[in-house]
Amino acid sequence: MTAPQRSQAAQVWLMPPFTPKPGLESPLRAALEALQRLSRNDEGCVEYTVFADGARFVLIEGWDRQSDLDAHTTQAHVRDFVAECAELLAEPFTVTPITPLG
Repeated sequence: MTAPQRSQAAQVWLMPPFTPKPGLESPLRAALEALQRLSRNDEGCVEYTVFADGARFVLIEGWDRQSDLDAHTTQAHVRDFVAECAELLAEPFTVTPITPLG
């Protein structure tokens, strides 16, 4: 018996990395933790988890539909994070679309 297949076609998955300026790891971690907590409540959120790799952080986020992601990006907590993290990052973050293999 195999597990039921879930349709990934409409889902949107992203993987933005965040590299803090030296000495700003803790404030960036706190900002990412707050963003994670609030974003998990946004409509259509499938996954929103921040991972630490030493001082670098990687966010894995999944959304049911592009429209859910679009709505998420207009939320105050996302806009506030983007404004706050600009001063905390060693380089601007980029958002990389990813696709599940199965």
